[in-house]
Amino acid sequence: MIIDLQKFITEERPFWSELEGVLDRLAKRPELKLTLSQLERFHYLYQRASADLAKIKTFSAEPNTRTYLESMVARAFGEIHETRQKPHRLAPLHWFFTTFPQTFRRHLRAFWICVAAMMVGSLFGGFVLVADPDAKQILLPFSHLQGNPSDRVAEEETAKEDRLEGGKSSFSSYLMTHNTKVSIFTMALGMTWGIGTLIMLFYNGVILGAVALDYVLAGETTFLLGWLLPHGAIEIPAIILAGQAGLVLAGALIGWGKPISLKMRLRKISGDLVTLIFGIAILLTWAGIIEAFFSQYHEPVIPYAVKIGFGGLELMLLVLFLAKSGKTKVKAESPKLKGES
Repeated sequence: MIIDLQKFITEERPFWSELEGVLDRLAKRPELKLTLSQLERFHYLYQRASADLAKIKTFSAEPNTRTYLESMVARAFGEIHETRQKPHRLAPLHWFFTTFPQTFRRHLRAFWICVAAMMVGSLFGGFVLVADPDAKQILLPFSHLQGNPSDRVAEEETAKEDRLEGGKSSFSSYLMTHNTKVSIFTMALGMTWGIGTLIMLFYNGVILGAVALDYVLAGETTFLLGWLLPHGAIEIPAIILAGQAGLVLAGALIGWGKPISLKMRLRKISGDLVTLIFGIAILLTWAGIIEAFFSQYHEPVIPYAVKIGFGGLELMLLVLFLAKSGKTKVKAESPKLKGES
């Protein structure tokens, strides 16, 4: 069969885009039920895409289009033959414990790039502090971090009054809103093809590294861990997750040679971005509560061992949650027949 390949692709692409749009809606809203006419249209689009795939397989010059069609036809086949029970429309627990961690794992490479950016920033912040101790006045944005760490520890441990008395709720609310704004901004910087996102993570790493080394060199490591771990075990990973979302956005803008339009690339990742940012907001809400009501109290009010243990437990549970939650059980493989390698 001889066909005009470019004309064929131009004529058929609207049908492929329509099918992909239906598949994306079903992926974002598993509870969505199609009407009879929508089901008939969906089945027609699936059959048409399958026929197009059979035609285009004879052309070795279009591997990207063939791969694109194979992926879409496979997705449509899976939707048509889906037998799992769909979740209810309102399922916040299912979303948080399944959709959120699954979305995180789907973009794991972007997460590790963000971790690397923050670690490089931390090393740079520590190096600058060692090379030029006076740079602390420039590196650290808050006045209570610019003084001598030992003086601050002595002041915190001997304080007889609760400096947050009557203001814990407002302080907690401020932390939640501020950190959420920073996270959204970090994600939005993905519009700079990810450069702004990485710079923001590097900058946060510089501050973290400088503060940490300043307290360690002053012999106040225990205070540092007791102060930062309870809320930082959640807050710092949440900021990195915001960077992950920013790189996902950057990847969609760049395209990396994908044979689909920018509009379709953004549509494909829009659900993941919303999931990540709402999950981050929940994590930062928890971190804000912990920082206001727990992290700011030190010995003798709360033993450092209790605070460090609590922060370590939080971090361990967060790692397990992101790594394991929402994973489906894989059926055991059937035993191999004799003669199989």
